[in-house]
Amino acid sequence: MTKKRKHQEDFQKVKLKVGKKKPKLENATDTTFKTKTIQIPEQLKEDGMLTAQNRKLNIKDLLSQMHHYSPSVKQNALLGLKDLLSQYPFLIDAHLSSIISEVAAVFTDKDSGVRGAAVHLLQFLASKIRAEQIAPFFPLVSAHLSSAMTHISEGIQEDSLKVLDVLLESYPALLTDRSSILLKNFVELISHQQLSKRLKSRDKLSWMLSVNPNRRVTSQQWRLNVLTRLKRFLQAVVDGSNETEDEGLQEQKDSPHSLRNPIFISWKVHANNQQHIHLYENGGLRPKMNSSFRLRSLASVMDSAEKGLSSAENLKGFIEIIIPLLIECWIEASPAQSAPILGNLLESDCQQLMQQVLSIIHLLWKLTKRHDETCKMELWLRMNYLVDFKHHFMRNFPYSLQETVKHKKKDSCKGNKYCMASSNSVDHLLLNLTLCDIMVSLASASTLQADSGWLDMIRKFVTDTLQDGSRLNSKQVNRLLGVTWRLMQIQQNK
Repeated sequence: MTKKRKHQEDFQKVKLKVGKKKPKLENATDTTFKTKTIQIPEQLKEDGMLTAQNRKLNIKDLLSQMHHYSPSVKQNALLGLKDLLSQYPFLIDAHLSSIISEVAAVFTDKDSGVRGAAVHLLQFLASKIRAEQIAPFFPLVSAHLSSAMTHISEGIQEDSLKVLDVLLESYPALLTDRSSILLKNFVELISHQQLSKRLKSRDKLSWMLSVNPNRRVTSQQWRLNVLTRLKRFLQAVVDGSNETEDEGLQEQKDSPHSLRNPIFISWKVHANNQQHIHLYENGGLRPKMNSSFRLRSLASVMDSAEKGLSSAENLKGFIEIIIPLLIECWIEASPAQSAPILGNLLESDCQQLMQQVLSIIHLLWKLTKRHDETCKMELWLRMNYLVDFKHHFMRNFPYSLQETVKHKKKDSCKGNKYCMASSNSVDHLLLNLTLCDIMVSLASASTLQADSGWLDMIRKFVTDTLQDGSRLNSKQVNRLLGVTWRLMQIQQNK
């Protein structure tokens, strides 16, 4: 067979007989398959429930839209997320990490509508999430809050205070754990570092109040907003320190061989409910533990920067920064120097700012008394700030309100010229008593003669308040008793 014929046989078509099927190739693929239907009604029903009613989007779709470039899409996603979570609260626990991270990321969004929707969603979530649940994710929330407070945009800074309000209301203990960072942010919101020759000599940096004409509110109103939040933050720090002092084992100063009084029980008398058994000494308040050891708290392990205001060094550093700024705010809000000394009239906005200034100083004074070296701290405060306080605070003392008294509230403050009710609910009697409490804490028996000038003014004001006979609320009574006790203590130790 020639080569030409072999080549033709390779390409020659095989003729099949009629009625016979074509034989399968050796490398043929079987494409047949069988199908069966599987019905899961519960799964299909649950998938339908997890969608928002307005646009039929589930939680994953809404969270993915948080990264969209359009502000309207992100705002609608936040509104839809709030609607979805309000209908199905069990989704919060299942997607808590994603929800917290996405909501916190839009604290610094450029659009004000998106930030407002994020604040409303955060307020809704705060009512549903416990502090134990959000604690692992709170460092992320705090980082985004700090970024918003120090942002270059004025609108983002203003909205960061709204976020701070929600966190202070729901998670004060978690927020105060990061006081070292947040306190610096408070200072930067109302001031800036002063460029002077001190920077070259590497001394402590000085701060001065800043004025930004681009804000929607005045500089004084902005400082009032910031100082109001700072006062609430410091109040949370003080309340948190009160709780930690009552926890854990405390070192006992009593000797281990102290006498114990035996208890004699008459079972007949006890059966007739005529005698009670005291389980502990001291009236059953707390058991005494005869041990010279105590548990070491986590605060002793942390660095001084992480301790926040619980460290005496950090507290002194913050006082050195904030007190000069508070004095500048007081000078701007205080009445003119040409005004009469007694009963200086104040406008409502100015008095609100002055009240916040004194409240912050009063809380800082409380924190100084929590440290072991209280006497040294009081001496340090007197040496650094007594002259400025006498010059600015006591010059126009006492202060009263410029507004007229309403007739409906006239009877409640009858006869008290320092207790005038106003429509803005500013208590200037509490302002005067807070000022008295701050000043008398700087006085002592050894300096009684040197401080006789301004102490006589405080004694006269306290005496007039006690003899006036007007009704006082709980805060006023507490502050008045504190000032009276301090004055009696100074006079007694003379």
